[in-house]
Amino acid sequence: MYQIRLIPKEELYSIIPFLRILNDAIPEDTLQERLADMMQRNYECAGVYDSGRMIGICGMWILNKYYVGKHIEPDNVMILPEYRNKGVGEEMMDWVYEYGRSQGCIASELNCYVVNDKGIRFWLNQGYKIIGFHCQKKLQ
Repeated sequence: MYQIRLIPKEELYSIIPFLRILNDAIPEDTLQERLADMMQRNYECAGVYDSGRMIGICGMWILNKYYVGKHIEPDNVMILPEYRNKGVGEEMMDWVYEYGRSQGCIASELNCYVVNDKGIRFWLNQGYKIIGFHCQKKLQ
């Protein structure tokens, strides 16, 4: 139905409009700087396409932590509003899980804002369990 594939590094800046939808308070030049740094740190992103048009993204990190082992961490997951509630997110995540398995991952974990009720519901429906809190402290 939809094509899902890794976005080549040279095309990764095409996700900026999606990131702006996720958080329009971050200036575009800041997003570009951060993305450039992330790409140097093994950040990858899958794109979902409908007839060649990008309709969704899922950033991914492959990490290894002592408490979970090698795992894939979906990051900045976003489907265009007109494609939501049509199974696109589930299809994309099935692709992400398979990609993780192909990279030797034994689990997946992620962060979701506590105010994102729809996101929390989606992740719980995907089989995730809430195991802790994501905490942040600004250093500047």
